[in-house]
Amino acid sequence: MRKELIKLHRAELRRRRVRGTLRGTPERPRLAVSRFNQNIYAQIIDDVAGRTLVAVHSAGKELRGTLGYGGNVKAATVVGKLLGEKARAKGIEQVCFDRREARYHGRVKALADAAREAGLKF
Repeated sequence: MRKELIKLHRAELRRRRVRGTLRGTPERPRLAVSRFNQNIYAQIIDDVAGRTLVAVHSAGKELRGTLGYGGNVKAATVVGKLLGEKARAKGIEQVCFDRREARYHGRVKALADAAREAGLKF
């Protein structure tokens, strides 16, 4: 039980460290990625206004039929590409990347690379 508490505590410290340096503005909103076992979620947030501008996740209506499983690199790539397209349609070109407590590899990296290919700059 102690190991689990230590793991959760370290994750919380990483989350605070990463989030403490980022702040989404209207000119450069924050791209927040949440990674879970079954799905991956990404949203672009304006922290000044306190609202979500664009949100896409692997369990959403748009991707439910196309993706078999939402917790892999393929799903993260599709989510990143769709997020980039939606953001560009709303006029968002630059974002700051908030990976929360996750390391920048695997699904998180795939989502970021796909968003970059779709035209987002960060």
